[in-house]
Amino acid sequence: MNFREPHGMMPASTNPDPGRGSHPWHRFVALGDSFTEGIGDPEPHSEGGLRGWADRVAEELSAGQPDFSYANLAIRGLLLQQILDQQIGPALALKPDLVALSGGGNDVVFRRSDPDRLAEKIDAGVELLSATGATVVLFAGPDWGATPVLGQIRGKVAILNENLHTVAARHDAVIVDLWCLRELTGPGMWDPDRLHFSPLGHHTIALAVLNALSVPHSLHPLEPKRLPARSWKEARGEDLVWAREYLVPWALRQLTQRSSEEGLTAKRPQPGPVFGLGRPPGPFLGDSAA
Repeated sequence: MNFREPHGMMPASTNPDPGRGSHPWHRFVALGDSFTEGIGDPEPHSEGGLRGWADRVAEELSAGQPDFSYANLAIRGLLLQQILDQQIGPALALKPDLVALSGGGNDVVFRRSDPDRLAEKIDAGVELLSATGATVVLFAGPDWGATPVLGQIRGKVAILNENLHTVAARHDAVIVDLWCLRELTGPGMWDPDRLHFSPLGHHTIALAVLNALSVPHSLHPLEPKRLPARSWKEARGEDLVWAREYLVPWALRQLTQRSSEEGLTAKRPQPGPVFGLGRPPGPFLGDSAA
């Protein structure tokens, strides 16, 4: 894989200072909603009680680079415009050289928003971030085709994804294509609510991000335990329970915007050493049964 040279910086494989890590970034800021906050990946020793793909990426990026710092401004439940309005300004003030931006999922799933319009908003946000010289990471959404109800918005997700590829090309951004990451279609990759990723899912996404950045890392692909075979009746029964216990309450919270009224704040509003996460960088252990 060829390393993408961000805005004239040297490739990661070239390391003139052996005391530094094998990548050019020193300050990573993650923007977004529950996906970036790390919902579905609980970790009592991490700030906010969540780990998530962004924390996992930061752990790897910090290895061998003592001056590396990481901030996570993501807040669950936010719509795309709220992410752009509330997080881009603070992110720019932190002067990152690596930024991850994810948003629009809540708009598509719960508001049935126009994916073309969402892409225009993301394009404007990426333009602001990339103008600083920072490397920007974007995400094409996962395939919810096998999920009841959410499968109905599959076409809109696909349209938004195609637009995001265009946005990434326009601004020389890195895109992590979760739709093409077919491992994520497995049930073990998802939280029981089927709306957020499990620890294994977050681990898999972190690995994909690091690969997209062409950064050497210690993560390895893992597989969930096989699930026992179910009859059609059992599967439909589980779908009904899921809709009642997870989908409907989540949709109601989105429609009433309760999440924005609860005064939630970012779990890592200021950049700091990654060791503050409560666990040192290292291989992923123990979540393969998630």
